[in-house]
Amino acid sequence: MAREKPWWKQTPNPPPAPAAAAAAPEPAPHDPGPPALADLADGESTTIQGSGRDPYVLKNVGGVYSCSCPAWRNAGGAIDQRTCKHLRRLRGDAAETHRVGAHANANARAPRESAATSASSSGTAPPVLLAHAWDNVTDVTRWWMSEKLDGVRAYWDGERFLSRLGNEFFAPAWFTERLPKTPLDGELWGGRRQFQRTVSTVRRQDRSEAWREIRYLVFDVPSMRAPFEQRYAELARLVAELGAPHVEAHVHAECESLEALRAELARVESLGGEGLMMRRPGSLYEVGRSHTLLKVKSFHDAEARVVGHLPGAGKHKGRLGALECAMPSGTRFSVGTGLSDDERRSPPPIGSVITYRYQELSNDGVPRFPSYVGIRDDVAFPAAPEAPAPRDSPRPVRSVQNASSAPAPAGPAGPAPGVELRFRRFVRDGVSWEIALDGASHRVRRLLPNGALEVVATTFPHSAAAWRDAEARLRERVTDGYEEATDD
Repeated sequence: MAREKPWWKQTPNPPPAPAAAAAAPEPAPHDPGPPALADLADGESTTIQGSGRDPYVLKNVGGVYSCSCPAWRNAGGAIDQRTCKHLRRLRGDAAETHRVGAHANANARAPRESAATSASSSGTAPPVLLAHAWDNVTDVTRWWMSEKLDGVRAYWDGERFLSRLGNEFFAPAWFTERLPKTPLDGELWGGRRQFQRTVSTVRRQDRSEAWREIRYLVFDVPSMRAPFEQRYAELARLVAELGAPHVEAHVHAECESLEALRAELARVESLGGEGLMMRRPGSLYEVGRSHTLLKVKSFHDAEARVVGHLPGAGKHKGRLGALECAMPSGTRFSVGTGLSDDERRSPPPIGSVITYRYQELSNDGVPRFPSYVGIRDDVAFPAAPEAPAPRDSPRPVRSVQNASSAPAPAGPAGPAPGVELRFRRFVRDGVSWEIALDGASHRVRRLLPNGALEVVATTFPHSAAAWRDAEARLRERVTDGYEEATDD
């Protein structure tokens, strides 16, 4: 039975649907096609056992169905026009054939495309301005302040939308026909906490009706060699002339004081926003990362108990890589950022309580971007909750976004003495992949650069099986180009 969409997948106030231009033909009524044998609600995932040892994960995000099997991943074409035998097994041949149409067989035979061509690539990245993180020291009084949007950065070159890497986003004609020949820098935005839905929409090549939920929020005119105030005035004029309800000049306000910044940051975050962007008054549009543009997010302090020492790699090989810590809730995480060379050589002992700083909690309650502050010997740390009793029979547990943080059930003895996995983290292109092994269970987390989180927990008949599966997954990550994180 399909689960109710989690709150972060719901759209509280979708933007108004823009009126189609008079010359644009009316879209044909949507044909729902034959009913699927079984289906996934938007935001839901499930697993299907393939011919190999590991099951494949099937998902529906914004009407785009995907499968983790090689056949789906290696198929060419747009992501909304791919299918595989596992999706057909789940939804039925008729429903899948109707969904992908004539593209199914063509895509199955198409050569594998690179990541850079998942949207059509122009071959050249557009000249965009990138931000540094605010250091909490720079005085941003009188700077221009705006909400940091959790959408997709989109550069309008006068003819089409391009990503930061130069990949084209295929927007419908009605979406772009009023846009000027002047280059614009902005964000394709589907609302707060709607990043995955936004990505699924703009990466499609069918120019679907899902674009009706997207707005283009513009924050700069990069071709003008003028101070930001003049560029923004020109931007406001251009947008007013367009008369397109889905195109807006992103609101900026002058920051009156540090207190005003913190108040606005709290307001935006309470609404589910990411944070703030600060632009230096009188600044020019600089290509690349610049200190004239700063991003501001909140960080919090908390305490945790050290439960393990994780070995380092790379420049930290032979000494501490990270501390494995437990929160009062029992949730475990690792922290390596902030540790000095002396602390890596002589780390806080297991059982000690530390203070760490973090940006926010993920959807499953794990601190994001934690950094070590120091040992705390003046606080009483609550006892961790007891682990649940083992299940009578093992079964896979699937979870999307908000997996339980309770410890996995205990199992028989694990791998050979002297070999410890416990927790490993790998990164590639800003994606963090983590696996935590606990007895006969493991949990895999995948954290994307925008903060989107996927969690899958699995329980095995015994710890040896969990260990073998974890080892296989680690080998796959290395083969796929992931590198073990050192939390530098």
